[in-house]
Amino acid sequence: MAGQFEATVEIDRSIEEVFAFLADGENDPKFSPRVLEMAKTTDGPTGVGTVYRSKVKDAGMTTGREFRISGFEAPRTIRWTEISHNIVTAREGGYDLESVGPGRTRVRIFNELEGHGIGKLLVGLALSAARKDAPAFGNRIKAAVESS
Repeated sequence: MAGQFEATVEIDRSIEEVFAFLADGENDPKFSPRVLEMAKTTDGPTGVGTVYRSKVKDAGMTTGREFRISGFEAPRTIRWTEISHNIVTAREGGYDLESVGPGRTRVRIFNELEGHGIGKLLVGLALSAARKDAPAFGNRIKAAVESS
């Protein structure tokens, strides 16, 4: 079983500022309390092929994660795929950005979660928790970008 969660939020910053903040995956701990560590493992600016490695804590378990940027079109689109092997992974995720006025940007974030092995039994719980937190997650992104 796979499924998706998403959130949409409007941020009081230009699309270029929001894109730059979100394109730097090392900002993730600023809005995602589950992300304990995040580091870019490839050289150069973020773009298609860039890999980020993280340590996250979910449901009391700490796991390592690796994501590869699979789509990158400034200042509107960022896509990633999880390349690590965990029981629940993000098959695809991303940000869609849209300018909605001077200095204001609408951001949609989504992740499509997929279970592997025993994770096929757990992915429903992970999706339920992610969907419940989605509005708050969007607001944490908003707060982090606006305070940067």
